[in-house]
Amino acid sequence: MEITLTDIEREAYKDSVVHRLDNRVKLLATILIIVYTVSLPRVHEDNLIRLIFVETYLIIIMVLARLNPLYIIVRFLAVLPFGLGIIVIQPFIRQSFFESFTEYPINLPLGLTITYEGLDFGITLLAKFIVCVSAIIVLSSTTKMHDMVVAGRQLGIPKEMALLLTMMVRYLFLFWNVLKRIRTAQQSRLFNIWNKKVSHRWILEQIGYTISSIFVMAYEQGERTYISMLCRGYGQNDNIHVYKKKLKISDLLFSGITLTILIVSYLMV
Repeated sequence: MEITLTDIEREAYKDSVVHRLDNRVKLLATILIIVYTVSLPRVHEDNLIRLIFVETYLIIIMVLARLNPLYIIVRFLAVLPFGLGIIVIQPFIRQSFFESFTEYPINLPLGLTITYEGLDFGITLLAKFIVCVSAIIVLSSTTKMHDMVVAGRQLGIPKEMALLLTMMVRYLFLFWNVLKRIRTAQQSRLFNIWNKKVSHRWILEQIGYTISSIFVMAYEQGERTYISMLCRGYGQNDNIHVYKKKLKISDLLFSGITLTILIVSYLMV
């Protein structure tokens, strides 16, 4: 199943208890969960219990937000390879922060050995990766992209960064449509990246041409956009309009629950 940026953004337009929370609260909660998860010890006997506790809390939020389970699974699988490559090699590496190693009783080719310490560290990394990705999925699925940028500006991120993020959000969908048109043109010409009858070098060349075409289009679009902005009075002192919004009781309650969950997770067992 192919999920487009429009499908992801459509999830953020749903109406639920989580969607109606203040965007600043959701952004801070996500950052807090990620910082807590990353700051846990590299290896500790209670790490998995703590991370499972936090992941259960995130799953409850997903249920309350009525997110599509299929979208969550596909999005998670899409980013899994980026972390899995690092996680898989950990059992075979003798990390310097371990004083001693206990080899796993299994014979592997090429003289490879698996250690219990490396395996434990790899499992901890996987659990941390799952929790961090789940937190990001909850945030991106319940908050519109533009509202996320505005929330960041309200929390004090530099206006230059906010402006860049705003432009990126605005034209991300444009370049996604450009990529779709390129892929449609390639498919109409029977281009298939998995075609075994065609040399891999030629396929890599075509992928390189596609990427370079998108970069050229991005540069040209950036030139046209900047000139248009100058014609409409854009200057160095321009800023994003940030409206003031008071926190509701539900926002404070969500913040308190999230903070309590993390404190309990840290103090448990």
